Amino acid sequence: MAEPPILPFRFPLSESTVLPDPSRFFSPDLLSSPLPTNSFFQNFVLKNGDQPEYIHPYLIKLSSSSISLCYPSRFANSSIIYQVFKADFTISALNIANPVPQTSHVVSSFSDLSVTVDLPCSNLRFFLVRGSPFITGSVSRGTAGVSISTIHKIVSFSCNTSLTKYTIKLSNNQEWIIYASSPIRLTIYISHMASGPFSGLIRFAVLPNLDPKYEAILDRFSSCYPVSGDAVFTKSFGVVYKWNKKGWGDLLMLAHPLHLRLLSIDGGDSTVLDDFRYKGIDGDLVGVVGDVWKLKTNPISVTWHSIRGIGEDSYPEIISALCKDVERLDSRSVSTTSPCFYGKLIARAGRLALIAEEVCYPDAIPAVRQFLKDTIETWLDGNFSGNGFLYEGRWGGIITKQGSSHSDADFGFGCYHHHHYHLGYFLYGIAVLAKIDPAWGRKYRPQAYSLMADFMNFGGSANSNYTRLRCFDLYKLHSWVGGLTENFKCRWEKSAEHK
Repeated sequence: MAEPPILPFRFPLSESTVLPDPSRFFSPDLLSSPLPTNSFFQNFVLKNGDQPEYIHPYLIKLSSSSISLCYPSRFANSSIIYQVFKADFTISALNIANPVPQTSHVVSSFSDLSVTVDLPCSNLRFFLVRGSPFITGSVSRGTAGVSISTIHKIVSFSCNTSLTKYTIKLSNNQEWIIYASSPIRLTIYISHMASGPFSGLIRFAVLPNLDPKYEAILDRFSSCYPVSGDAVFTKSFGVVYKWNKKGWGDLLMLAHPLHLRLLSIDGGDSTVLDDFRYKGIDGDLVGVVGDVWKLKTNPISVTWHSIRGIGEDSYPEIISALCKDVERLDSRSVSTTSPCFYGKLIARAGRLALIAEEVCYPDAIPAVRQFLKDTIETWLDGNFSGNGFLYEGRWGGIITKQGSSHSDADFGFGCYHHHHYHLGYFLYGIAVLAKIDPAWGRKYRPQAYSLMADFMNFGGSANSNYTRLRCFDLYKLHSWVGGLTENFKCRWEKSAEHK
């Protein structure tokens, strides 16, 4: 007989006093669903929304009426590496006929690999798609002209006869190309360009190399542009990127080194241009032609126990150490209220049970089972003294009692920091306990699935309480820790073990 479906469980509803209001930057039609809290564009929707984000290969900075582009240099020392923002170009509109009263830019849509940003008071919309060598903007009718400024001096410029392509050389030795979907007449000043009335598409691309073939490649693909991108999970150990494109011709995008290792070209969906490269913080970004990428990784065996096994001659020594560790388990002595440190204790105890299984010493398991039940149930039942899991609906996710009123509590968990590994500790212990006590697992399965969905929701109505893959970056292919905290260095992660 089939088991009844698992109804979505939600922890007690709470109002946070420390989280920002998302309605300032998100379009109203997006506010009814859970929102991303650790995305590649997070800085755009925090505080004033004016800190840069890295949309490969450019750093992008927004204001209420303009967008600034930077092909960044890098700062590095023994402890940190980040990219330095300088406004190579800032694009805005000249006086428009009927300006929309708006105090900020607006995220009108987003997907796994893209975000669309509107500047209502400037009649501008930008399709910011990760891995595009072009920054593409749409200028609405009624715009008196486009203003393009730079912090550098314009050394030289040229345009084609149809006024749809301008080549600009700057005093920092960068060379950029501006493409337009219809003729645009730019007047050039020392550090500024301005056009007459214009509507249509305008695209910007830096020339990363002065080799003429780079310009020829950009020219060839300048008429096709991406407006969004999705990562689709169709099979195990793989993901498919599907770019939604407009215009005509083939789509040119950029892949980082891990993409190139995983990219399958057997199906003929994409072609790698190995000699077309941009620099990036992840390594060289290489041209790929095609609007469908199939990324495949080698299958990884998932097992409860060690992959290579343990020699039986080591059992006595392991069992001796195991017994000492199990004897020290005492739920009454746990004093921490931090989900991080508490979760580590739970995960460590769960590991002891699996070690006992592997070395054929079941006598240690009952004590571990009892410790896990005593420590986990109090969080899942909501009667843990001093803290507990709650659900807040403004952004849509799990927070803690302490984190609901203090942004620094629990390492920022209430501001969506560290969810993937703090909750991961709990889930490891929960999984082990469900393995050794299936009846317990069936009882608490809804709570366990809710904890998992907070950061591992793949989308769909069944888990509509949570955003999609809260911490995992589907372009970089690892997780971030940062949460709803503005950071001028863009996204960040604490250490490799947490990715």
